[in-house]
This record gives sequence, C-alpha cells and structure tokens, in this order.
Amino acid sequence: MKNLFYLLVALSIVSCKNAEKKEAQSPVVPEVKLYQLKGGSILVKKLEVFSQDTTYTGQQKQFTDSYYVISHPKGNLMWDAGLPEQLVVPEPYDEPSGVYRIQRQDSLKNQLKSIGFKVEDFNYFAMSHSHFDHSGHASYMEDATLLIQNDEFNVTLGDTVKVKNEAFKNLSKVQKLYGDYDVFADGTVIIKAMPGHTIGHQVLLVNVTGLEKPILLTGDLYHFEENRTYKRVPSFNYNAPQTIKSMEAFEEFAEEENAEVIIQHSPKDYEKLEKLLNSIEPKA
Repeated sequence: MKNLFYLLVALSIVSCKNAEKKEAQSPVVPEVKLYQLKGGSILVKKLEVFSQDTTYTGQQKQFTDSYYVISHPKGNLMWDAGLPEQLVVPEPYDEPSGVYRIQRQDSLKNQLKSIGFKVEDFNYFAMSHSHFDHSGHASYMEDATLLIQNDEFNVTLGDTVKVKNEAFKNLSKVQKLYGDYDVFADGTVIIKAMPGHTIGHQVLLVNVTGLEKPILLTGDLYHFEENRTYKRVPSFNYNAPQTIKSMEAFEEFAEEENAEVIIQHSPKDYEKLEKLLNSIEPKA
C-alpha cells in the first residue's frame, strides 16, 4: 500500500513538472494595438510626377496622408507625422509648384486625445522617410527616440547638412538603423529598410492582436494602386532602379508574412484598414 502511495506522489510531481515546463515553453503573445489617424489630405493636380514617363499626364488624384500609433506592452511607437500643422486651415493650400493642393484636418494633440494618448506617451518615433508630408509634426516628438536609417539621418540631420529641416529641430534622441529592425525584439513590430524613394526609406510590419493577417504599411514605396500593379516609379525618387529592387523585396516579404498591404496615401486602403481595425472584438 505504501508503495502505491509513493508511486502516486511521484506521478503527481512528474505531472506538475511537465505542466510547468509546457507553460514555460508557451510564449506569451503581447497585445499590440494599431490606430490610424489622418495627417492631412493631398490633391495631386499633376499626377504625371508619379511616373518616369507621361503615363499620367493630365490626370489628378486624391491622396490621404495617414500616420499611425502602435501600442505595445513595452512602449508606444508613432509611425509618420502627416503634414505640418500650419496647414490646419479652413481652405486647402495650393503650394507654389502647382503639383499639390494640401490641407491638414486637425492638430496632433487633438487627434491623440481622441484615442486616449498624449505626445509624451511615446517611446519611439519613426518615419517612412523625411519628406514634408511624413514629417509634419515631427518636432513635437522630442520625448521619443527617433528610429531612422543611417543614410536618411546623414542627409537630414547629419553634421554636413547645411540647412536642417525645421521639422527635426527638437529630435535629440536618435537611434540610427542599418537595415531591418525589430522594434520590441519579439517579432510583432518590424521596420524593413526599403530604399529608393529616398536614400533611407523604410516600411513597417505590425502584427495587430485580433487580426488574422499582419498589417504592412508601405510608406511611399507605392503611392496608389496602379503604381504597385505596374511598378511605376515617381519622377522625383532618389534612385529608380533601387526603388524597383525594393518593390520586389517588399512583395516577397509581404507574401512570406501573408500580410495585408496598406498603401498609406490610398483613400481606399485607409477605409480598408479602418474596417479591419473596427472588426477587432474588444476583450471581455
């Protein structure tokens, strides 16, 4: 009888240890939230600048200008920064080149308040690139660490830059990147280097809790659907051949990850992402 008792105790101990081991091996998946905000609207009055040839001559197209908030247990990241807040005006502004008619809907402070955030809540700030429509409110992100490709840093903030962009004047915390970067070191939020539009252009993958597919934000690798379909490169890109290589790498990565691609300037994709985010059931 004693032997049976000891056997049962031993089995119980082994069972508990196995359960503990299994629990230890099961990774805890962090809860990642994504918010999409409007950083402005852009009417492209001369769409031909978005091709290397005359494909779009005489055409116009409406763009949106989104930026994003990513909430993670280890901190918060803001991706891109919309148009400058000076463009929060009653009427759209026709900029001097005649290409763009631009306007911003609201300030960063008000928009963050609508989703329960403050500017001071961000650990990290990253831009797909440093053009004016992605760096608009960057100067307010002084408490966050800027995640920027080294090449992009050198042409925007480096010591050799004679006239630095006012949008970056308050950004003293900088982490230079040399390629891809896993922001929270757990595979949930990954910056991918995709140069060509600018020398240090990058895109962002976000594994949002509650969605079947990860979200892959394009930056300005593509501006609208046709440019993705036909791999058309804007006339003002830093390097056209490099852009094509990045497009190929991007599509391969999107397929590997089974990702939902969101073209950041596309009104259609803005609506698509809104529907996806609204479909997430809140936790009980």
